[in-house]
Amino acid sequence: MNLPNVNARVAVIGAGTMGIGIAQVAAGAGHPVWLFDIDAAAARQALDALGQRLRQRVQSGKADADATEALLGRIQPVESLDQLADSALVIEAVAEKLAIKQSLFRELEALCSPAALFASNTSSLSITAIGGALHHPQRLAGLHFFNPAPVMKLVEIVSGLDTSAETVAELQALTRQWGKQSVLCRSTPGFIVNRVARPFYAETLRALEEQVADAATLDAVMRDAGGFAMGPLQLTDMIGQDINYAVTESVFQAFFQDPRFTPSLVQQERVAAGRLGRKSGCGFYRYDKQAPPQIVAGLPASSAELPHSIKLHGDAAGVTLLAELLAGNAEAIIQPGQTSAFAHLDEVTFMLTNGKTASQVADETGTPVVLFDLSAQYAQASTVAISCAAQNDARHNATVVRLLQSLGKKVILLPDYPGLLVMRTLAMLANEALDVVNKGVASAADTDHAMRCGVNYPRGPLEWGASLGWRHILTTLENLQRFYGEPRYRPMPLLRHYASLSSGAQ
Repeated sequence: MNLPNVNARVAVIGAGTMGIGIAQVAAGAGHPVWLFDIDAAAARQALDALGQRLRQRVQSGKADADATEALLGRIQPVESLDQLADSALVIEAVAEKLAIKQSLFRELEALCSPAALFASNTSSLSITAIGGALHHPQRLAGLHFFNPAPVMKLVEIVSGLDTSAETVAELQALTRQWGKQSVLCRSTPGFIVNRVARPFYAETLRALEEQVADAATLDAVMRDAGGFAMGPLQLTDMIGQDINYAVTESVFQAFFQDPRFTPSLVQQERVAAGRLGRKSGCGFYRYDKQAPPQIVAGLPASSAELPHSIKLHGDAAGVTLLAELLAGNAEAIIQPGQTSAFAHLDEVTFMLTNGKTASQVADETGTPVVLFDLSAQYAQASTVAISCAAQNDARHNATVVRLLQSLGKKVILLPDYPGLLVMRTLAMLANEALDVVNKGVASAADTDHAMRCGVNYPRGPLEWGASLGWRHILTTLENLQRFYGEPRYRPMPLLRHYASLSSGAQ
């Protein structure tokens, strides 16, 4: 069956946000679409609401009236599963309950043509387990859209143990015709995005729990200094604290309570209190006119003197990173083979965090130390996050702040927290992405593409990790593991392998 043929009928089961969004995508590509919900009124209401939204776009000049009416005319609510019998593809977007999905597909298998394909929009349940209810599980795959489905380009195509190559190929061709960018992955907990993304939320939630800074400051570090589109706490407020927490809990349980996926107590408390984010009016921020989310500024302008001498030491890659942050205002001393890079700002050692505290590094070097956090692109970042050793004099810290401000950067001063925030987050993201590749869940290219397109990361974690250097990622995690004494930060085998290569690259 040639699914990309626009005459092929697509059925969507479930008329919630994802279901009606998927129906819109299919109808927008020209397919006739059946829309079924166990609550027939819900299907009609979802279609009415979609019509209202799309016609508003016409009224504002953002969409063509004839094309809009044609799209809406291609979506037909139906009141019984029997009416889906002639569908070429059935996509379910119902409640995340395994028994419900299994029962649904068993019934569909008895109704639909043997040539019909089945797809689940599940974000966390096993495709293999869902397919276990079928006599012919080779016809079932995961087709995981991201919200909002009409806007987000990424679709994860997920193979269960018995999913056929032909089914995957049909769905790849179909999603391409729908204007989507697909990635392929094996059915494991969280697939690619919901698995690899866990540390993005977890490290900021941990920092909040450990009172490193308030929510707005931590989000500013990740967003304005790190280069992510949104801070993790802002993003969980938008997603819904209950939804984000449930995904983390699901992945945690599916991986036999592996500590690297441990849910956050501070997020659990928000959920228990009903502080679910935007939809409830309050999460980590308040959403009312009287109390808008706080915007963090940097430190006040420093009047300290600029350093008289700035010298960069390290291998070419490390010196390049320092030079980007310092806008070339330094003398570079290249030392091939050196495992770390640092700057001397007069007597102050200034370096990228490697998972140790600034005070630890000051003890080792016998110098004042200021550590800075990672950024996806220092030249474009408006902000730099730093931490200072307890041994420093105030003038040492002020000199570094003055230099960074002279380069047009806002400066956020964090407590002496190991790995700061962006660096430890990237180390964990890259570590998890390498485990995905090592275990054959997805290719490196698809993993990076999924994280860029599915959750809008500034760089794919594997490309970013390779650019920074796998040895630095490994060192950061080993130092965090020693600091906390927890297996949460244990490096994955493929990371150790890449770090052992002299080039530090894949």
